[in-house]
Amino acid sequence: MKPLFTFLIFLFISITSFAQPSGRSISGVVKDTQNEPIPGATIKLVKLPDSTLIQGKIANGNGKFEFTNLQNASYVLTITAIGNKPYKSVSITLDDAHPTVVLPIIILLPAKNIDLKEVTVSAKKPLVEQEIDRTVINVEAMVSAATSNTLEVLEKTPGVTVDNNGEISLNGKSGVLVLIEGRPTYMSGQDLAAYLKSLPGGALDKLELMTNPPAKYDANGSSIINIRLKRNKIHGFNGNLNLSYNQGVTTRSYNGLNLNYMNKKVNIFGNLSFNRDANYSNDYSDRTLLDSEGNRNAFVNVENKYRYTSNAISGRLGMDFTASKKTVYGFNLSINTRPRNSRLDYVTETYGASSTPDSISKGYTDGNYKWVQSGVNFNFQHKFNEKGRELSADLNHINYNTDGTQEMPNFVYSSDGTLIRDFEFLYQLPSTKHIYTAKADYSHPFKNKFKFEAGVKSSFVKDDNLSEYFNVFENVNVIDNRQSNHFIYKENINAAYVNTQKDWRRLGAQLGLRLENTQLSGNQLGNAEVAQMYFSRSYTGLFPTAFVNYKLDSAGKHTLNFSLSSRINRPNYQQLNPFVFYRDRYSYSSGNPYLNPTYNYHAELSYRYKRFLNIYMQLDQLRDNIFDATEAVNDVFITRPSNMASGYLLGLVANLTLNPKPWWTFNFNSALARFYNEGVVASQAIKTIAFGGRASFYSQFKLKNDWSAELSGNYLSRLTMWQRTIEPRYRFNAAAQKKIMKGKANIKLSIEDIFHTGIQKTRILGLKQASAFTNNIQDTRRVGISFNYNFGKETFARKRRHSDNAADSEKGRVE
Repeated sequence: MKPLFTFLIFLFISITSFAQPSGRSISGVVKDTQNEPIPGATIKLVKLPDSTLIQGKIANGNGKFEFTNLQNASYVLTITAIGNKPYKSVSITLDDAHPTVVLPIIILLPAKNIDLKEVTVSAKKPLVEQEIDRTVINVEAMVSAATSNTLEVLEKTPGVTVDNNGEISLNGKSGVLVLIEGRPTYMSGQDLAAYLKSLPGGALDKLELMTNPPAKYDANGSSIINIRLKRNKIHGFNGNLNLSYNQGVTTRSYNGLNLNYMNKKVNIFGNLSFNRDANYSNDYSDRTLLDSEGNRNAFVNVENKYRYTSNAISGRLGMDFTASKKTVYGFNLSINTRPRNSRLDYVTETYGASSTPDSISKGYTDGNYKWVQSGVNFNFQHKFNEKGRELSADLNHINYNTDGTQEMPNFVYSSDGTLIRDFEFLYQLPSTKHIYTAKADYSHPFKNKFKFEAGVKSSFVKDDNLSEYFNVFENVNVIDNRQSNHFIYKENINAAYVNTQKDWRRLGAQLGLRLENTQLSGNQLGNAEVAQMYFSRSYTGLFPTAFVNYKLDSAGKHTLNFSLSSRINRPNYQQLNPFVFYRDRYSYSSGNPYLNPTYNYHAELSYRYKRFLNIYMQLDQLRDNIFDATEAVNDVFITRPSNMASGYLLGLVANLTLNPKPWWTFNFNSALARFYNEGVVASQAIKTIAFGGRASFYSQFKLKNDWSAELSGNYLSRLTMWQRTIEPRYRFNAAAQKKIMKGKANIKLSIEDIFHTGIQKTRILGLKQASAFTNNIQDTRRVGISFNYNFGKETFARKRRHSDNAADSEKGRVE
């Protein structure tokens, strides 16, 4: 793919260098009274004095429009948009002294006569909006979001898949980097899932899905999901209160308070949330052990019943200070606590070759965990002019302090119930993580719609994990150094990027190049029984990105888009820790210090019709892709991450949004994909070629008397990924909403997984002399109720939108 990137860069530079100026132009942005863009607004340009229609345009997803190739003359703009009053401009004159006119922001008033100082806009945003490099999901359009947590909102998002272990995929690609307000969570796997479960869905504003992120973003991760939180944009004191209760087999509650105060110089904002999260997970596994000739040697039935409860408290305080019309300083402080208690009970029945009972093992793991995250961010933005030339910078320090204990008694009985042996051990698991990041970005628009961006970033990470293993004899803890571990990981990543963008009348192009250098080291300190193990590594990579879009018609209703990118997926910190950890007596896991990062080359071609239809084909070529590999050693299953040799994904994705009736909006998303993976586990070659598909729908109904409702569902076909085949599954959800208190508040009711069909059935492939099947059932069928109230005086204001993303990928790799 490198020759193709080289050709595109050469072509882009050539076109930019030799393209002739497009003549006179008029451009602007259309917004509503809440300072939100109005995509799809119709803009007409007429020439004076005879009012001859010159051109017509449709505002893009950011509300922007531009008329080019104009002559010296006087013009008038007329703008119309559903739910807003028509707008007509004053006379706009183009001449040799004023060849280009950039209009100030155009504000459309609501259709009703409402005082601008106290505006309430009732128009609902569409669920899905498409931009050149991302898909935007407006969470407020989901009625059920207020009674859900963030992970459950992601499960309902078109294109996103969440398995029963909390692993997130976007359009079939795992290794997704999750950002919150442009900053990573510095977590992965089950820890990330637990954090997203503690974040109320009612606190979300929108989700940005990027299968091919531009060069400005970190190259880590196969794709990016950026979670934007609600934040008021209005003068004075105002806020929002959200209370919710959710009941399945377990009880949950997600509650949050957002406050905001803004005047001409200062914007102070903060939020506080309290959430109770709980779940159960029942695993039923059948394991068959074979001899060297393929005959059954033993059969093991494992039943794991897992329960947990977690009470999370989160707080955030921030301020933006406008030092001048061009300069803004800001800071954010945050703290999150999430203590968790869990219990895993297991029963294992072992049978001999003739299916006669051999032994029964019983035991449990009592877990008690403390988790505290604190962070501080300082940010700066300076605008050199009103045309978009600006400099911004961010500094971040994020700290994690965790501690946990696991008590693990085990009992082994003969087939007649006689106790053969019992043993007990204890884990103590303290850890600290310190993450420092700094970045700066510069943006410079030029004439003729050419834009240049550049930036630098550095990050420093230190992860200190201690795992102490104790054998318990008559309530006395005796340390076992052979099974204890102290692992310290350090990493420094330095990056720089350039990005260029150019728009012509119908053609638009964006090219970027990112350079990242990674230096890392891992030190397993060792003890009297375990030898010290140290490793270090350094590597540098170039990651190009390219976007080209072409309007097939002058109105921009039909658009073709093509993009290319190269990305990296680094292993998270705990995946490099070589130590073995126990889940139960028959299930172990460990890291792999010899893991290589995954390299992903992505190509995408799409067709879009207005905001209604988007169809695209994607091809991903993978090198050294990281998967969890399971190996059977006697009757114990050991799982550790490994690199596969190669793989690719070829997919076709379609997203359709329709309004069959004024009161009915319908969204349908589907995908078909072909997966190929090849590699070796425990000297056994594995090659999987599989087809997979998914489909989801989201239907919204606007009813009488301020009632609205929604119905949604999804279907996942059988899917084989590396060693695991997951059987088909589906689920349906419903919700209703009633506005009260003159629209300032609402009550929402929801039911999730109505038929309790979200059961994951898995078969593990490629095991040497073994096979395994697992059914996993969780607390997915639930009913919920929420109350949401907006208060305070609502007066219109403009403010900057700070993208607090100095820490782009490190946070997504904490386990």
